Formats: sequence, C-alpha cells, structure tokens
Amino acid sequence: MKIIEQGFISKEAKIVIVIARFNEFINQQLLIGSIDTLKRIGEVKDHNITVIKVPGAYEIPIVINNLANLKKYDAIIALGTIIKGNTTHFMHITNQIHANLSAISMNNNIPISIGVITADNIEQAIERAGTKLGNKGKEATLSALETINILQTIEKQL
Repeated sequence: MKIIEQGFISKEAKIVIVIARFNEFINQQLLIGSIDTLKRIGEVKDHNITVIKVPGAYEIPIVINNLANLKKYDAIIALGTIIKGNTTHFMHITNQIHANLSAISMNNNIPISIGVITADNIEQAIERAGTKLGNKGKEATLSALETINILQTIEKQL
C-alpha cells in the first residue's frame, strides 16, 4: 500500500494571491496570515509571491481564470470576505465563486485554495480573520502548499 502525504515547505513554489479590496479591513488580515504562512512555514521566497487586488469577491474568478491559463504558477490563493446583507444576494455570489474556482482548478490542473470568508455578520468575519476561529488566509495557504507538494510527489512517484 502506498500512502502519499506531504508537508508545507515548498521553497521554489510560485504563488499568486488574488484578494478582494471590498471589506479590506478584514481581507488585509487574511493577506497578512497568508503571506506570513508562505514565508515562515512554506519558506517561499518574496520574489515568488505575487499579490493581485481586485474590486470585490465576484471578480476573483475571472482574474484567477486568466492566471491559471498562463501556467506560470504552482498554486493560486483566493482571499476575500462576503458578509450577508438583507437579501440572499451573498449566497448567489458565494456559490458562483466556489463553483467557478473549482472548475478553473480542475480545467487547468492547478491548486486553487479558497480563503473567502462567508459570514452572517461582521463579527463572524472578524473571528475568521485572525481572532477566535483562526485565520482563513493562513488555512487556505497551508492547503495550497501541501497540495503543491502532493501533486509534485504524484508526478515523480506514479
């Protein structure tokens, strides 16, 4: 029996982070967590990290689709925050983002980690951006790093 598991160190990985500016005060904490994780845990070098800011979460998939088509990156990390308003609009946005990013990932064979917070209110969003419930930017980054290493191992061993 073969079991493939990997860690997070990926020193030569080329990573791009696509982050929404809308809800920037929360998203900035996600970005800080992501970059810190890339550098300290993944040991990714500064020159291999690119950050692209987009207007809002809904614009993330189109930018990521273009980046995935370039075939220049080992993984893409999507960061943003969607907070429920008085309608169900936020659910439609969230569903579209997740469906589109999943399709882009599969169609381009590239890991896309989603660190987009969906919350009922601002307090929940803040809790997921670095307080009580961890930092979703960090979690998405750890997932991206490990997936890069798993895919590289599969290519070499199987």
